[in-house]
Amino acid sequence: MDIIITGSTGFVGTNLQNYLKTSHEIRPLSVRYFSHQQIDLETDAIIHLAGKAHDLKNVSNPTDYYEANFELTKQLFDSFLQSRASVFIFMSTVKAVADEVKGILTEDEMPNPKTHYGIAKQQAEQYILSQELPSGKRVYILRPCMIHGPENKGNLNLLYQIVSKGLPWPLGDFQNKRSFLSVENLCFVIQELIGNDKIPSGVYQVSDDKSLSTNELIQLIGSSLGKKYWIFNIPSSWIKGAAKLGDSLHLPLNSERLQKLTEDYVVSNQKIIKAIGKPLPIDSKEGLLKTFQSFKK
Repeated sequence: MDIIITGSTGFVGTNLQNYLKTSHEIRPLSVRYFSHQQIDLETDAIIHLAGKAHDLKNVSNPTDYYEANFELTKQLFDSFLQSRASVFIFMSTVKAVADEVKGILTEDEMPNPKTHYGIAKQQAEQYILSQELPSGKRVYILRPCMIHGPENKGNLNLLYQIVSKGLPWPLGDFQNKRSFLSVENLCFVIQELIGNDKIPSGVYQVSDDKSLSTNELIQLIGSSLGKKYWIFNIPSSWIKGAAKLGDSLHLPLNSERLQKLTEDYVVSNQKIIKAIGKPLPIDSKEGLLKTFQSFKK
């Protein structure tokens, strides 16, 4: 199958190309939003990964989010409807639904995003779902949670550096559970969606099977390093105060990063697992260990 991938140079795009290239013809497409542009999509399938990622420092222009994550997606989807392509996969985010989760997030949750990033992604979802889909075409909106994998230098790398340097983890007082997503599991899901025309179009959350606490991540990193780890239970109120100071001074620890590290954010993947009819190839802890092993290089 001939497949166009936007955002192919990013973390997910690079991994996805390597995953699919043995069985498909992959064509990277570099795109950005321009008013009134038409995009040639003569291909069998489009996987739209390109977009503006969430800026934890909150210094981005809000317009950038709406142009990159909504307007560009709209242009690509309109082009898809007029093309011969049969599959369109849009990489959205769980943040298009909720910034905070009580209990377990499912696809039935009423979307209520709070950030420009989440709102723009939600607008793109709404536009796609509002269009009449021609016969023979399939559309999948994927909402991944925090994606990780080899060479990904996100918040997990911050945790890894703390443990590898023998520093104590000061956030032990936060008792949380959150879902993660191995990039290998994400690539597996996308491959299944492309190859199985029996899977209904729709919105699907994507996550690993089990959620973990940040304290469990620290323990897992310690095990991967073969090092002793330290977890300190500093009162959470003190930590939140320090994070607010970080907001003003643009320090590495700010309120949004603290939320990402300590929040409860458990995502159900049951809808996509049922639709695919197969288990995910990588266990939650196995995937995280692969990511941590890559940080040693």
